[in-house]
Amino acid sequence: MRYSQLLIPTTKEVPAEAEVISHQLLLRGGFIRKLTAGVYSYLPLGFRVLRKVMTIVREEMDRAGAQEILMPMVQPGDLWMESGRWQHYGPELLRFRDRGERDCCLSPTAEEVVTDLARRELRSYRQLPVNLYQIQTKYRDEMRPRFGLMRGREFIMKDAYSFDADDEGASASYEKMRVAYNRIFTRFGLDYRMVDADSGSIGGSFSHEFMVLADAGEDTLVLCRDCDYASNVEKAAVSAPEPRHDTEAPQEMQRIATPGKKKVASVAEFLNVPPEKIIKTLIFRADEECVAALVRGDREVQTVKLKNLLGASEVEALNEDQIWEHLRLPVGYIGPVNMPLRVAADNEVMDMVNAVCGANEKGFHYQGVNPKRDFSVQMTGDLRQVAAEDRCPHCGGPLHFREGMEVGHIFKLGTKYSAAMNATFQDAEGGQKPFVMGCYGIGVSRILAACIEQNHDDKGIIFPVPLAPFQVILLNLGMDDADLTQRAEQLYQELLAAGVEVLFDDRDERPGAKFNDADLLGIPFRLTVGKTFKKEGKLELRDRKSGETTLLAAEEAVAEVKARIAKALDL
Repeated sequence: MRYSQLLIPTTKEVPAEAEVISHQLLLRGGFIRKLTAGVYSYLPLGFRVLRKVMTIVREEMDRAGAQEILMPMVQPGDLWMESGRWQHYGPELLRFRDRGERDCCLSPTAEEVVTDLARRELRSYRQLPVNLYQIQTKYRDEMRPRFGLMRGREFIMKDAYSFDADDEGASASYEKMRVAYNRIFTRFGLDYRMVDADSGSIGGSFSHEFMVLADAGEDTLVLCRDCDYASNVEKAAVSAPEPRHDTEAPQEMQRIATPGKKKVASVAEFLNVPPEKIIKTLIFRADEECVAALVRGDREVQTVKLKNLLGASEVEALNEDQIWEHLRLPVGYIGPVNMPLRVAADNEVMDMVNAVCGANEKGFHYQGVNPKRDFSVQMTGDLRQVAAEDRCPHCGGPLHFREGMEVGHIFKLGTKYSAAMNATFQDAEGGQKPFVMGCYGIGVSRILAACIEQNHDDKGIIFPVPLAPFQVILLNLGMDDADLTQRAEQLYQELLAAGVEVLFDDRDERPGAKFNDADLLGIPFRLTVGKTFKKEGKLELRDRKSGETTLLAAEEAVAEVKARIAKALDL
Protein backbone atom coordinates (compact mmCIF):
# COMPACT_ATOMS: atom_id res chain seq x y z
CA MET A 1 0.00 0.00 0.00
CA ARG A 2 1.29 3.47 -0.87
CA TYR A 3 1.30 5.98 1.98
CA SER A 4 0.19 8.73 -0.40
CA GLN A 5 -3.02 6.80 -1.15
CA LEU A 6 -3.87 5.76 2.42
CA LEU A 7 -5.82 7.75 5.01
CA ILE A 8 -3.24 8.18 7.82
CA PRO A 9 -3.98 11.55 9.49
CA THR A 10 -1.05 11.73 11.93
CA THR A 11 -0.67 14.66 14.32
CA LYS A 12 2.21 15.97 16.45
CA GLU A 13 0.08 17.33 19.28
CA VAL A 14 -1.07 15.17 22.16
CA PRO A 15 -4.90 15.39 22.26
CA ALA A 16 -6.14 17.04 25.45
CA GLU A 17 -8.85 14.39 25.91
CA ALA A 18 -6.36 11.49 25.96
CA GLU A 19 -5.12 10.54 29.44
CA VAL A 20 -3.35 7.24 28.76
CA ILE A 21 -0.60 6.54 26.25
CA SER A 22 -2.61 4.11 24.10
CA HIS A 23 -5.36 6.69 23.59
CA GLN A 24 -2.81 9.39 22.78
CA LEU A 25 -0.92 7.30 20.23
CA LEU A 26 -4.03 5.85 18.59
CA LEU A 27 -5.27 9.38 17.96
CA ARG A 28 -1.87 10.82 16.99
CA GLY A 29 -1.17 7.91 14.64
CA GLY A 30 -4.52 8.22 12.88
CA PHE A 31 -5.75 4.77 13.94
CA ILE A 32 -9.06 5.95 15.41
CA ARG A 33 -11.23 9.04 15.58
CA LYS A 34 -13.84 9.87 18.22
CA LEU A 35 -17.47 10.12 17.16
CA THR A 36 -18.93 10.75 20.61
CA ALA A 37 -18.08 9.83 24.19
CA GLY A 38 -16.86 6.23 24.28
CA VAL A 39 -17.58 5.61 20.57
CA TYR A 40 -14.85 5.55 17.91
CA SER A 41 -14.42 5.08 14.18
CA TYR A 42 -11.55 2.82 13.12
CA LEU A 43 -9.49 4.30 10.31
CA PRO A 44 -7.57 2.11 7.83
CA LEU A 45 -4.54 1.43 10.06
CA GLY A 46 -6.69 0.74 13.12
CA PHE A 47 -8.95 -1.62 11.22
CA ARG A 48 -5.97 -3.49 9.78
CA VAL A 49 -4.83 -4.23 13.34
CA LEU A 50 -8.34 -5.34 14.32
CA ARG A 51 -8.39 -7.71 11.34
CA LYS A 52 -5.10 -9.23 12.53
CA VAL A 53 -6.62 -9.77 15.97
CA MET A 54 -9.78 -11.29 14.49
CA THR A 55 -7.81 -13.61 12.22
CA ILE A 56 -5.80 -15.08 15.10
CA VAL A 57 -8.93 -15.41 17.24
CA ARG A 58 -10.84 -17.16 14.45
CA GLU A 59 -7.98 -19.56 13.70
CA GLU A 60 -7.66 -20.68 17.32
CA MET A 61 -11.41 -20.84 17.96
CA ASP A 62 -11.87 -22.96 14.84
CA ARG A 63 -8.91 -25.14 15.88
CA ALA A 64 -10.67 -25.74 19.23
CA GLY A 65 -13.83 -26.90 17.45
CA ALA A 66 -15.98 -23.79 17.93
CA GLN A 67 -18.37 -22.74 15.16
CA GLU A 68 -18.74 -19.12 14.07
CA ILE A 69 -22.19 -17.55 13.90
CA LEU A 70 -23.49 -13.97 14.00
CA MET A 71 -26.30 -12.91 16.32
CA PRO A 72 -28.28 -9.66 16.34
CA MET A 73 -27.05 -6.61 18.24
CA VAL A 74 -30.63 -5.56 19.07
CA GLN A 75 -32.12 -8.02 21.55
CA PRO A 76 -35.72 -8.43 22.78
CA GLY A 77 -36.21 -7.50 26.41
CA ASP A 78 -38.41 -10.51 27.14
CA LEU A 79 -35.38 -12.82 26.87
CA TRP A 80 -33.59 -10.76 29.51
CA MET A 81 -36.69 -10.89 31.67
CA GLU A 82 -36.67 -14.70 31.39
CA SER A 83 -33.08 -14.87 32.63
CA GLY A 84 -33.76 -12.33 35.39
CA ARG A 85 -31.10 -9.89 34.20
CA TRP A 86 -33.44 -7.20 32.87
CA GLN A 87 -33.78 -5.79 36.38
CA HIS A 88 -30.34 -6.72 37.71
CA TYR A 89 -27.87 -5.92 34.92
CA GLY A 90 -27.76 -2.23 35.77
CA PRO A 91 -27.78 1.05 33.82
CA GLU A 92 -25.04 -0.17 31.45
CA LEU A 93 -27.78 -2.07 29.62
CA LEU A 94 -29.11 0.40 27.05
CA ARG A 95 -32.84 -0.20 27.02
CA PHE A 96 -35.37 1.21 24.57
CA ARG A 97 -38.72 0.42 22.99
CA ASP A 98 -39.45 -0.18 19.34
CA ARG A 99 -42.45 1.26 17.48
CA GLY A 100 -44.58 -1.61 18.78
CA GLU A 101 -43.75 -0.56 22.38
CA ARG A 102 -41.78 -3.77 22.90
CA ASP A 103 -38.85 -3.61 25.30
CA CYS A 104 -35.47 -4.02 23.61
CA CYS A 105 -31.81 -3.50 24.41
CA LEU A 106 -28.47 -3.17 22.65
CA SER A 107 -26.36 -6.26 23.21
CA PRO A 108 -23.71 -5.96 25.93
CA THR A 109 -23.32 -9.76 25.76
CA ALA A 110 -25.41 -12.58 24.30
CA GLU A 111 -26.11 -15.30 26.87
CA GLU A 112 -29.87 -14.87 26.52
CA VAL A 113 -29.93 -14.87 22.73
CA VAL A 114 -27.64 -17.87 22.32
CA THR A 115 -29.54 -19.82 25.00
CA ASP A 116 -32.76 -19.13 23.11
CA LEU A 117 -31.07 -20.35 19.93
CA ALA A 118 -29.90 -23.54 21.66
CA ARG A 119 -33.32 -24.41 23.10
CA ARG A 120 -34.81 -24.11 19.63
CA GLU A 121 -32.17 -26.06 17.70
CA LEU A 122 -30.39 -28.47 20.07
CA ARG A 123 -32.88 -31.13 21.12
CA SER A 124 -30.84 -34.25 21.85
CA TYR A 125 -27.70 -35.21 23.76
CA ARG A 126 -26.45 -36.62 20.43
CA GLN A 127 -26.00 -33.05 19.17
CA LEU A 128 -23.73 -32.11 22.09
CA PRO A 129 -21.23 -30.69 22.80
CA VAL A 130 -21.62 -27.49 20.78
CA ASN A 131 -19.59 -24.28 21.03
CA LEU A 132 -20.87 -21.25 19.11
CA TYR A 133 -18.94 -17.99 18.77
CA GLN A 134 -19.24 -14.64 17.10
CA ILE A 135 -17.19 -11.48 16.60
CA GLN A 136 -19.62 -8.60 16.91
CA THR A 137 -20.12 -5.05 18.11
CA LYS A 138 -21.35 -4.68 21.69
CA TYR A 139 -22.67 -1.68 23.60
CA ARG A 140 -22.50 -0.94 27.32
CA ASP A 141 -23.73 2.46 28.43
CA GLU A 142 -20.78 3.29 30.70
CA MET A 143 -21.39 6.28 32.95
CA ARG A 144 -17.85 7.60 32.43
CA PRO A 145 -16.23 6.12 29.34
CA ARG A 146 -12.51 6.83 29.52
CA PHE A 147 -9.07 5.89 28.31
CA GLY A 148 -10.09 5.54 24.66
CA LEU A 149 -10.55 1.91 23.66
CA MET A 150 -9.79 0.66 27.18
CA ARG A 151 -13.27 1.53 28.45
CA GLY A 152 -15.60 2.62 25.68
CA ARG A 153 -19.34 2.34 25.25
CA GLU A 154 -19.24 0.62 21.88
CA PHE A 155 -16.62 -2.07 21.31
CA ILE A 156 -15.88 -5.22 19.34
CA MET A 157 -15.96 -8.51 21.21
CA LYS A 158 -15.50 -12.19 20.50
CA ASP A 159 -18.01 -14.08 22.59
CA ALA A 160 -18.39 -17.87 22.60
CA TYR A 161 -20.90 -20.14 24.35
CA SER A 162 -20.58 -23.86 24.98
CA PHE A 163 -23.44 -26.31 25.57
CA ASP A 164 -22.80 -29.68 27.20
CA ALA A 165 -24.87 -32.54 28.56
CA ASP A 166 -23.21 -32.67 31.99
CA ASP A 167 -20.68 -31.00 34.24
CA GLU A 168 -17.86 -33.28 33.10
CA GLY A 169 -18.44 -32.26 29.49
CA ALA A 170 -18.66 -28.58 30.46
CA SER A 171 -15.30 -28.86 32.23
CA ALA A 172 -13.78 -30.36 29.08
CA SER A 173 -15.19 -27.50 26.98
CA TYR A 174 -13.83 -24.98 29.48
CA GLU A 175 -10.39 -26.58 29.30
CA LYS A 176 -10.40 -26.40 25.49
CA MET A 177 -11.12 -22.70 25.70
CA ARG A 178 -8.46 -22.17 28.35
CA VAL A 179 -5.88 -23.76 26.06
CA ALA A 180 -7.17 -21.81 23.04
CA TYR A 181 -7.00 -18.52 24.92
CA ASN A 182 -3.44 -19.15 26.00
CA ARG A 183 -2.54 -19.84 22.36
CA ILE A 184 -4.33 -16.68 21.22
CA PHE A 185 -2.61 -14.32 23.64
CA THR A 186 0.76 -15.97 23.08
CA ARG A 187 0.34 -15.46 19.32
CA PHE A 188 -0.51 -11.82 19.91
CA GLY A 189 2.99 -11.40 21.33
CA LEU A 190 1.70 -9.89 24.59
CA ASP A 191 2.95 -10.32 28.16
CA TYR A 192 -0.16 -11.64 29.91
CA ARG A 193 -1.30 -13.70 32.88
CA MET A 194 -4.31 -15.97 33.39
CA VAL A 195 -5.74 -15.16 36.82
CA ASP A 196 -8.50 -16.41 39.11
CA ALA A 197 -11.42 -14.02 38.81
CA ASP A 198 -14.90 -13.19 40.06
CA SER A 199 -17.76 -14.02 37.70
CA GLY A 200 -19.54 -10.68 38.22
CA SER A 201 -22.87 -10.06 36.48
CA ILE A 202 -22.31 -12.96 34.06
CA GLY A 203 -22.56 -15.46 36.91
CA GLY A 204 -21.44 -19.06 37.07
CA SER A 205 -19.37 -21.25 39.35
CA PHE A 206 -15.87 -20.02 38.51
CA SER A 207 -13.94 -18.02 35.95
CA HIS A 208 -10.51 -16.89 34.80
CA GLU A 209 -9.41 -13.56 33.38
CA PHE A 210 -6.63 -13.01 30.89
CA MET A 211 -4.77 -9.86 31.87
CA VAL A 212 -2.18 -7.94 29.87
CA LEU A 213 0.40 -6.46 32.24
CA ALA A 214 0.34 -2.67 31.82
CA ASP A 215 0.93 0.26 34.17
CA ALA A 216 -2.27 1.96 33.00
CA GLY A 217 -4.38 -1.14 33.64
CA GLU A 218 -7.54 -0.71 35.70
CA ASP A 219 -7.09 -3.97 37.63
CA THR A 220 -4.59 -5.02 40.27
CA LEU A 221 -3.15 -8.50 40.00
CA VAL A 222 -1.72 -10.57 42.83
CA LEU A 223 1.18 -12.76 41.67
CA CYS A 224 3.43 -15.20 43.51
CA ARG A 225 7.19 -14.89 43.07
CA ASP A 226 7.76 -18.61 43.68
CA CYS A 227 4.96 -20.34 41.74
CA ASP A 228 2.44 -19.64 38.99
CA TYR A 229 -0.34 -18.44 41.32
CA ALA A 230 -2.10 -15.40 39.87
CA SER A 231 -5.37 -13.75 40.85
CA ASN A 232 -7.34 -10.58 40.45
CA VAL A 233 -7.10 -8.67 43.74
CA GLU A 234 -10.88 -9.03 44.13
CA LYS A 235 -10.56 -12.81 44.18
CA ALA A 236 -7.13 -13.25 45.75
CA ALA A 237 -7.38 -15.82 48.52
CA VAL A 238 -5.89 -15.14 51.93
CA SER A 239 -4.49 -18.14 53.77
CA ALA A 240 -6.35 -19.04 56.95
CA PRO A 241 -4.69 -17.49 60.02
CA GLU A 242 -2.30 -19.66 61.99
CA PRO A 243 -3.78 -21.12 65.19
CA ARG A 244 -3.12 -18.81 68.15
CA HIS A 245 -0.79 -20.08 70.86
CA ASP A 246 -0.75 -17.00 73.10
CA THR A 247 -1.68 -17.25 76.76
CA GLU A 248 -3.53 -13.94 77.03
CA ALA A 249 -6.43 -14.48 79.40
CA PRO A 250 -9.83 -13.14 78.33
CA GLN A 251 -10.75 -9.92 80.13
CA GLU A 252 -14.14 -8.60 81.11
CA MET A 253 -15.74 -6.42 78.46
CA GLN A 254 -15.82 -2.75 79.50
CA ARG A 255 -17.56 0.27 78.01
CA ILE A 256 -15.18 3.24 77.92
CA ALA A 257 -15.43 6.83 76.75
CA THR A 258 -13.58 7.68 73.52
CA PRO A 259 -14.79 11.24 72.78
CA GLY A 260 -14.13 12.33 69.20
CA LYS A 261 -12.16 9.18 68.36
CA LYS A 262 -13.77 7.83 65.20
CA LYS A 263 -10.85 6.54 63.12
CA VAL A 264 -8.97 3.33 63.81
CA ALA A 265 -5.68 5.18 64.15
CA SER A 266 -7.04 7.71 66.64
CA VAL A 267 -8.76 5.02 68.74
CA ALA A 268 -5.57 2.93 68.74
CA GLU A 269 -3.50 5.89 69.90
CA PHE A 270 -6.03 6.97 72.55
CA LEU A 271 -6.29 3.47 74.05
CA ASN A 272 -2.64 2.60 73.48
CA VAL A 273 -3.39 -0.55 71.49
CA PRO A 274 -2.17 -1.62 68.01
CA PRO A 275 -4.67 -1.33 65.11
CA GLU A 276 -4.75 -5.12 64.79
CA LYS A 277 -6.43 -5.22 68.21
CA ILE A 278 -9.42 -3.26 66.90
CA ILE A 279 -12.48 -4.79 65.23
CA LYS A 280 -13.57 -2.57 62.36
CA THR A 281 -17.31 -2.75 61.64
CA LEU A 282 -18.62 -1.59 58.26
CA ILE A 283 -22.22 -1.49 57.05
CA PHE A 284 -23.21 -2.65 53.55
CA ARG A 285 -26.41 -3.00 51.62
CA ALA A 286 -26.53 -6.49 50.12
CA ASP A 287 -29.39 -6.50 47.61
CA GLU A 288 -32.26 -5.27 49.82
CA GLU A 289 -30.70 -6.13 53.20
CA CYS A 290 -28.28 -4.21 55.41
CA VAL A 291 -25.45 -6.31 56.87
CA ALA A 292 -22.41 -5.67 59.07
CA ALA A 293 -18.96 -6.84 57.97
CA LEU A 294 -16.09 -7.24 60.43
CA VAL A 295 -12.36 -7.07 59.74
CA ARG A 296 -9.30 -6.30 61.79
CA GLY A 297 -8.54 -2.60 62.20
CA ASP A 298 -5.53 -2.76 59.90
CA ARG A 299 -7.50 -4.56 57.12
CA GLU A 300 -10.00 -3.57 54.43
CA VAL A 301 -13.17 -5.40 53.41
CA GLN A 302 -13.07 -6.80 49.88
CA THR A 303 -16.63 -6.23 48.67
CA VAL A 304 -16.54 -8.96 46.01
CA LYS A 305 -15.61 -11.53 48.65
CA LEU A 306 -18.41 -10.22 50.88
CA LYS A 307 -20.89 -10.43 48.01
CA ASN A 308 -19.92 -14.04 47.31
CA LEU A 309 -20.06 -15.04 50.98
CA LEU A 310 -23.54 -13.53 51.29
CA GLY A 311 -24.71 -14.95 47.98
CA ALA A 312 -25.85 -11.46 47.00
CA SER A 313 -26.21 -10.01 43.50
CA GLU A 314 -24.96 -6.56 44.51
CA VAL A 315 -23.14 -5.17 47.54
CA GLU A 316 -22.72 -1.46 48.26
CA ALA A 317 -21.01 0.27 51.19
CA LEU A 318 -23.32 2.72 52.98
CA ASN A 319 -22.07 6.20 53.81
CA GLU A 320 -22.41 7.97 57.14
CA ASP A 321 -25.68 9.72 56.31
CA GLN A 322 -27.30 6.53 54.99
CA ILE A 323 -26.28 4.55 58.06
CA TRP A 324 -27.70 7.15 60.42
CA GLU A 325 -30.91 7.57 58.41
CA HIS A 326 -31.69 3.86 58.17
CA LEU A 327 -30.11 2.41 61.32
CA ARG A 328 -29.43 5.30 63.71
CA LEU A 329 -25.90 4.01 64.22
CA PRO A 330 -23.05 6.55 64.66
CA VAL A 331 -20.23 5.95 62.18
CA GLY A 332 -16.89 5.65 63.97
CA TYR A 333 -18.50 4.01 66.99
CA ILE A 334 -20.25 1.03 65.35
CA GLY A 335 -19.52 -2.44 66.71
CA PRO A 336 -20.86 -6.02 66.61
CA VAL A 337 -22.00 -6.25 70.24
CA ASN A 338 -25.81 -6.25 70.23
CA MET A 339 -25.74 -5.55 66.50
CA PRO A 340 -29.31 -5.64 65.11
CA LEU A 341 -28.12 -6.81 61.67
CA ARG A 342 -26.74 -10.02 60.26
CA VAL A 343 -22.99 -10.10 60.87
CA ALA A 344 -20.30 -11.49 58.55
CA ALA A 345 -16.79 -11.71 60.01
CA ASP A 346 -13.40 -12.24 58.44
CA ASN A 347 -11.60 -15.36 59.69
CA GLU A 348 -9.00 -13.28 61.54
CA VAL A 349 -11.62 -11.56 63.67
CA MET A 350 -12.79 -14.79 65.27
CA ASP A 351 -9.33 -15.46 66.72
CA MET A 352 -8.98 -12.02 68.30
CA VAL A 353 -8.63 -11.84 72.09
CA ASN A 354 -9.46 -8.77 74.23
CA ALA A 355 -10.23 -6.65 71.22
CA VAL A 356 -11.63 -3.12 70.93
CA CYS A 357 -14.83 -2.32 69.02
CA GLY A 358 -17.44 0.38 68.81
CA ALA A 359 -20.25 0.44 71.37
CA ASN A 360 -22.93 1.67 68.91
CA GLU A 361 -23.09 4.88 70.95
CA LYS A 362 -21.42 8.13 70.00
CA GLY A 363 -18.19 8.67 71.98
CA PHE A 364 -17.92 5.12 73.36
CA HIS A 365 -16.08 1.87 72.61
CA TYR A 366 -15.81 -1.54 74.25
CA GLN A 367 -12.52 -3.00 75.48
CA GLY A 368 -11.87 -6.64 76.35
CA VAL A 369 -14.11 -7.92 73.58
CA ASN A 370 -13.86 -11.62 72.74
CA PRO A 371 -15.81 -12.57 69.61
CA LYS A 372 -16.84 -16.08 70.55
CA ARG A 373 -18.22 -14.85 73.86
CA ASP A 374 -19.50 -11.31 73.37
CA PHE A 375 -21.40 -11.17 70.08
CA SER A 376 -23.05 -13.37 67.46
CA VAL A 377 -21.73 -13.93 63.95
CA GLN A 378 -23.88 -15.52 61.28
CA MET A 379 -21.15 -16.05 58.66
CA THR A 380 -17.36 -16.26 58.66
CA GLY A 381 -14.92 -16.48 55.78
CA ASP A 382 -12.15 -14.77 53.87
CA LEU A 383 -13.49 -11.23 53.61
CA ARG A 384 -10.44 -9.03 53.56
CA GLN A 385 -8.35 -7.47 50.87
CA VAL A 386 -5.05 -9.26 50.34
CA ALA A 387 -2.05 -7.29 51.66
CA ALA A 388 1.62 -7.11 50.69
CA GLU A 389 2.73 -9.11 53.72
CA ASP A 390 0.38 -12.03 52.94
CA ARG A 391 1.79 -15.28 51.58
CA CYS A 392 0.78 -17.27 48.53
CA PRO A 393 -2.19 -19.56 49.34
CA HIS A 394 -0.70 -22.27 47.11
CA CYS A 395 2.99 -22.44 48.08
CA GLY A 396 3.45 -19.92 50.89
CA GLY A 397 5.79 -17.81 48.76
CA PRO A 398 5.94 -14.00 48.74
CA LEU A 399 3.28 -12.11 46.81
CA HIS A 400 3.65 -9.00 44.70
CA PHE A 401 1.22 -6.71 42.90
CA ARG A 402 1.08 -5.66 39.25
CA GLU A 403 -1.33 -3.54 37.29
CA GLY A 404 -3.15 -5.28 34.48
CA MET A 405 -5.79 -4.79 31.82
CA GLU A 406 -8.47 -7.40 31.25
CA VAL A 407 -8.59 -8.56 27.63
CA GLY A 408 -10.29 -11.95 28.00
CA HIS A 409 -12.58 -13.76 30.44
CA ILE A 410 -13.82 -17.36 30.50
CA PHE A 411 -16.72 -18.54 32.67
CA LYS A 412 -18.14 -21.90 33.68
CA LEU A 413 -21.81 -20.96 33.84
CA GLY A 414 -23.45 -24.24 34.78
CA THR A 415 -27.23 -24.10 34.34
CA LYS A 416 -27.73 -20.44 35.38
CA TYR A 417 -29.27 -19.44 32.04
CA SER A 418 -30.54 -22.75 30.70
CA ALA A 419 -32.56 -23.49 33.85
CA ALA A 420 -33.99 -19.96 34.01
CA MET A 421 -34.96 -20.04 30.33
CA ASN A 422 -36.10 -23.68 30.23
CA ALA A 423 -33.44 -24.57 27.67
CA THR A 424 -33.34 -28.36 27.80
CA PHE A 425 -32.33 -31.38 25.74
CA GLN A 426 -33.37 -35.02 25.77
CA ASP A 427 -30.80 -37.21 27.55
CA ALA A 428 -29.99 -40.88 26.82
CA GLU A 429 -32.81 -42.04 29.14
CA GLY A 430 -35.39 -39.87 27.41
CA GLY A 431 -35.63 -37.25 30.16
CA GLN A 432 -35.27 -33.50 29.80
CA LYS A 433 -32.19 -31.79 31.30
CA PRO A 434 -30.91 -28.22 31.14
CA PHE A 435 -27.74 -27.54 29.16
CA VAL A 436 -24.56 -27.08 31.17
CA MET A 437 -23.03 -23.92 29.72
CA GLY A 438 -19.82 -21.95 29.54
CA CYS A 439 -19.08 -18.55 28.01
CA TYR A 440 -15.82 -17.09 26.78
CA GLY A 441 -15.09 -13.48 25.81
CA ILE A 442 -12.20 -11.55 24.24
CA GLY A 443 -12.18 -7.76 23.94
CA VAL A 444 -11.07 -7.55 20.31
CA SER A 445 -10.90 -3.74 20.12
CA ARG A 446 -9.42 -3.54 23.63
CA ILE A 447 -6.49 -5.68 22.43
CA LEU A 448 -5.43 -2.71 20.29
CA ALA A 449 -5.18 -0.48 23.36
CA ALA A 450 -3.58 -3.18 25.52
CA CYS A 451 -0.94 -3.87 22.91
CA ILE A 452 0.09 -0.21 22.80
CA GLU A 453 0.05 0.22 26.58
CA GLN A 454 2.61 -2.59 26.72
CA ASN A 455 4.60 -1.70 23.59
CA HIS A 456 5.63 1.93 23.13
CA ASP A 457 8.43 4.42 23.74
CA ASP A 458 8.74 8.19 23.66
CA LYS A 459 8.63 8.15 19.86
CA GLY A 460 5.47 6.13 19.39
CA ILE A 461 4.05 2.62 19.11
CA ILE A 462 6.15 -0.57 18.87
CA PHE A 463 3.82 -3.19 17.41
CA PRO A 464 4.58 -6.90 17.81
CA VAL A 465 4.84 -8.36 14.31
CA PRO A 466 1.63 -10.46 14.58
CA LEU A 467 -0.53 -7.37 15.23
CA ALA A 468 1.24 -4.68 13.20
CA PRO A 469 -0.86 -3.00 10.49
CA PHE A 470 2.09 -3.56 8.13
CA GLN A 471 5.21 -5.63 8.63
CA VAL A 472 7.59 -3.23 6.89
CA ILE A 473 7.59 0.46 6.08
CA LEU A 474 9.69 1.38 3.06
CA LEU A 475 11.00 4.94 2.93
CA ASN A 476 12.09 6.68 -0.24
CA LEU A 477 14.21 9.63 0.91
CA GLY A 478 14.97 10.82 -2.61
CA MET A 479 11.69 11.58 -4.30
CA ASP A 480 13.48 14.08 -6.58
CA ASP A 481 16.26 11.58 -7.40
CA ALA A 482 15.40 9.31 -10.34
CA ASP A 483 17.83 6.53 -9.35
CA LEU A 484 16.62 6.35 -5.74
CA THR A 485 12.98 6.49 -6.80
CA GLN A 486 13.48 3.72 -9.36
CA ARG A 487 15.22 1.48 -6.78
CA ALA A 488 12.56 2.16 -4.16
CA GLU A 489 9.77 1.33 -6.62
CA GLN A 490 11.54 -1.87 -7.64
CA LEU A 491 12.03 -2.90 -3.99
CA TYR A 492 8.37 -2.17 -3.26
CA GLN A 493 7.26 -4.51 -6.04
CA GLU A 494 9.70 -7.21 -4.92
CA LEU A 495 8.37 -7.07 -1.36
CA LEU A 496 4.78 -7.30 -2.55
CA ALA A 497 5.65 -10.26 -4.80
CA ALA A 498 7.28 -11.99 -1.82
CA GLY A 499 4.06 -11.66 0.20
CA VAL A 500 5.41 -9.03 2.61
CA GLU A 501 2.90 -6.54 4.02
CA VAL A 502 4.62 -3.27 3.12
CA LEU A 503 3.66 0.38 3.51
CA PHE A 504 5.57 2.41 0.91
CA ASP A 505 6.16 5.98 2.09
CA ASP A 506 6.21 7.66 -1.32
CA ARG A 507 5.25 11.10 0.00
CA ASP A 508 7.15 14.21 -0.96
CA GLU A 509 8.09 14.94 2.66
CA ARG A 510 11.31 15.75 4.52
CA PRO A 511 13.29 12.69 5.71
CA GLY A 512 12.77 13.76 9.34
CA ALA A 513 8.99 13.76 8.93
CA LYS A 514 9.09 10.28 7.37
CA PHE A 515 11.30 8.92 10.16
CA ASN A 516 9.04 10.44 12.82
CA ASP A 517 5.88 9.02 11.26
CA ALA A 518 7.48 5.60 10.87
CA ASP A 519 8.35 5.55 14.58
CA LEU A 520 4.91 6.86 15.58
CA LEU A 521 3.08 4.16 13.60
CA GLY A 522 5.18 1.42 15.19
CA ILE A 523 5.68 -0.79 12.12
CA PRO A 524 8.24 -3.45 13.14
CA PHE A 525 10.80 -3.02 10.35
CA ARG A 526 11.89 0.05 8.39
CA LEU A 527 13.71 -0.17 5.05
CA THR A 528 15.29 3.07 3.89
CA VAL A 529 16.44 3.96 0.38
CA GLY A 530 18.52 7.10 0.81
CA LYS A 531 22.04 8.55 0.89
CA THR A 532 23.66 5.29 1.99
CA PHE A 533 22.29 3.55 -1.09
CA LYS A 534 23.46 6.41 -3.27
CA LYS A 535 27.01 6.30 -1.88
CA GLU A 536 27.53 2.62 -0.97
CA GLY A 537 24.73 0.72 -2.67
CA LYS A 538 23.35 -0.28 0.74
CA LEU A 539 19.86 -0.18 2.17
CA GLU A 540 19.20 0.48 5.86
CA LEU A 541 17.04 -2.06 7.71
CA ARG A 542 16.02 -0.86 11.17
CA ASP A 543 14.31 -2.91 13.87
CA ARG A 544 11.72 -0.67 15.57
CA LYS A 545 11.85 -2.55 18.88
CA SER A 546 15.62 -2.87 19.36
CA GLY A 547 16.62 0.23 17.39
CA GLU A 548 19.36 -1.74 15.65
CA THR A 549 20.17 -0.77 12.05
CA THR A 550 21.67 -3.20 9.53
CA LEU A 551 23.17 -2.29 6.14
CA LEU A 552 22.14 -4.64 3.36
CA ALA A 553 22.88 -5.04 -0.31
CA ALA A 554 19.76 -4.44 -2.36
CA GLU A 555 19.59 -8.05 -3.50
CA GLU A 556 19.67 -9.26 0.15
CA ALA A 557 16.91 -7.03 1.47
CA VAL A 558 13.78 -9.04 0.66
CA ALA A 559 15.19 -12.34 1.92
CA GLU A 560 16.39 -10.74 5.17
CA VAL A 561 13.07 -9.05 5.79
CA LYS A 562 11.17 -12.29 5.17
CA ALA A 563 13.48 -14.19 7.52
CA ARG A 564 12.96 -11.68 10.34
CA ILE A 565 9.20 -11.72 9.90
CA ALA A 566 9.12 -15.52 9.90
CA LYS A 567 11.19 -15.63 13.08
CA ALA A 568 8.89 -13.13 14.79
CA LEU A 569 5.85 -15.15 13.75
CA ASP A 570 7.60 -18.39 14.74
CA LEU A 571 6.92 -19.86 11.30
